[in-house]
Amino acid sequence: FNCYTLKKKPLDYSVNLMKYLALGDSYTIGEGVPEDLRFPMQLSDSLRKYGVNVNDPEVIAKTGWTTDELQLAIDATAPPIDYSLVTLLIGVNNQYRNYQIEDYREQFTILLKRSIAYAQGNPKRVIVISIPDWGVTPFAEGRDRALIAREIDEYNKVNKSVSEEYKVRYVDITEISRKYGNDPSMVTTDGLHPSPKLYAIWVSQ
Repeated sequence: FNCYTLKKKPLDYSVNLMKYLALGDSYTIGEGVPEDLRFPMQLSDSLRKYGVNVNDPEVIAKTGWTTDELQLAIDATAPPIDYSLVTLLIGVNNQYRNYQIEDYREQFTILLKRSIAYAQGNPKRVIVISIPDWGVTPFAEGRDRALIAREIDEYNKVNKSVSEEYKVRYVDITEISRKYGNDPSMVTTDGLHPSPKLYAIWVSQ
């Protein structure tokens, strides 16, 4: 995130970065990871090192959520439309539950449009993160890892194309997940979710 958002394509500094909203599922809520080491918090800490006055993230995320469940949670939470940064990472549970990918496209598009609205209508303040490949983790032992990889790639084609259409930043961490996903130090004790160490690598990209 440092390299992509601050060096290659700097964030919009027309306003000070003050409020950060993180939307997603277990990868955002940081299943099995202490709150201060989850990726939204690590991203906030990293931005502060660059002199950005950002708050601790506000998080709407839960393990197991699909795109439709995230939409319902946003409806229930009704966040304001005054954020300076919004991140969106969602879709792995759609793939896990064998949901139709066209439904994902429709629902992801709605979520992205809402994310832009929460970022004061500015797509430059929105970052979409690709879906990690859980098929490389110990949790996937005995499953069809090649099939999981193909399906994750299809889902990521969708969220990347929608991101490009709406001109938001897209950060691809899928290959990182494939490189490190079978390293015991890179996953939590459940053998599935990223460890703080892996989240730190996400943020350093």
